[in-house]
Amino acid sequence: MNEILITGVRVIDLRFPTSRDHIGSDAVNKDPDYSAAYCILETNSGLEGHGLTFTLGRGTDLVVQAVRYLSRYVVNRSLSSITDDLCAFSRQLTDDTQFRWLGPEKGVIHLATGALLNAVWDLYARAEKKPLWQLLADMEPEQLLKAVDFRYIDDALTPEEALDILNKARANGKPERLALLKEQGYPAYTTSVGWFGYSEEKIRRLCHEALAEGWTHFKLKVGGDPADDLRRGQIVRDEIGWTHKLMVDANQKWGVLEAIERTRQLAPLKPWWMEEPTSPDDILGHARIRREVPEVRIATGEHCHNRVMFKQLLQAGSIDVLQLDSCRVGGVNENLATLLMAAKFNIPVCPHAGGVGLCEYVQHLSVFDFLSVSASIENRVIEFVDHLHEHFLTPVQIRNGHYLLPTEPGYSIQVREQSLTRFAYPTGEVWNESKE
Repeated sequence: MNEILITGVRVIDLRFPTSRDHIGSDAVNKDPDYSAAYCILETNSGLEGHGLTFTLGRGTDLVVQAVRYLSRYVVNRSLSSITDDLCAFSRQLTDDTQFRWLGPEKGVIHLATGALLNAVWDLYARAEKKPLWQLLADMEPEQLLKAVDFRYIDDALTPEEALDILNKARANGKPERLALLKEQGYPAYTTSVGWFGYSEEKIRRLCHEALAEGWTHFKLKVGGDPADDLRRGQIVRDEIGWTHKLMVDANQKWGVLEAIERTRQLAPLKPWWMEEPTSPDDILGHARIRREVPEVRIATGEHCHNRVMFKQLLQAGSIDVLQLDSCRVGGVNENLATLLMAAKFNIPVCPHAGGVGLCEYVQHLSVFDFLSVSASIENRVIEFVDHLHEHFLTPVQIRNGHYLLPTEPGYSIQVREQSLTRFAYPTGEVWNESKE
């Protein structure tokens, strides 16, 4: 096969008007338009690499500009020159001596890094004719670790410890775990029943429908009036009963003291976890909430900037559940580091997937984690939201509350061309319609 050369990068500001129906609404983000900075790596081979990073509407243009800037590091490069040392490539993106000042490894720049790196991994998996989870799971442990940047985290996880984790998972029951996934899929939970802007009647109806579809884990958005939160939580409990799992998500609404009080107030609902009770940057605040309300597990991570923050959350004993995001950190590379750290600290990973394309992404990371890192699905579920999947060429497949194993080559993230045209901002048809 001829060498694959990346000849250009196409970047699109992609926005869906989900705020019109309160889809994605929570106590903090009340009018989100699910959006993405979307990039396509063009090559001389006919193959393309697709990647995106999730946003909520305004500001997507800033991430788009950052992706365009970073694309200088991939254009006119062979794919193999990148994949031979993926850690070195990720450092090229994060260590630009002048651009780094705008980060480093956080914010708009790191969101753009995630989009571009994920596009490279998508292209890599397509070139190898494998879904991403299989590309990762088939790698030799030493090869896999060449993609992990241990800078800043080797005080918590050394390369030798990471290698030991991978070798143990590989030697113990990996074929049986793959057979289990092929048979029943990976367990999931639904957030689609409990958006903040939904009426009580709609919550009841959606819970009833979800139960009929086989769902056993449900999440409710909280952070409003205390009595309203309890009433809405009781509605979900009335519908799903006490044998199914209920999680609550405050989306960073409260300060630490209020979070402690509100988590205690919601404890009678027996939530399986309280998600983002306070600022996502407050590592010690999460630790205090966890200490003072031990009956409720604490979860966070979707707004964690990078592997260093995850390291500190784990070292400080701040969380019971780690919720990585597929593109907020530096794409696949940094998520590999996070999965390995979580395995060392024995903290279950339940990825965030409340956004366009995130379900398509994270299924691969969780499958790889089960096969090659944690070797466990105990207390692990992937978030699922039943929105916008029709825009993807290979959307997620759900059966009885489980993600079915992806089989097509790549990272499952390619958006249909007609959707890219219709929902491009501000030129797309859907946005011009809204002005009429």
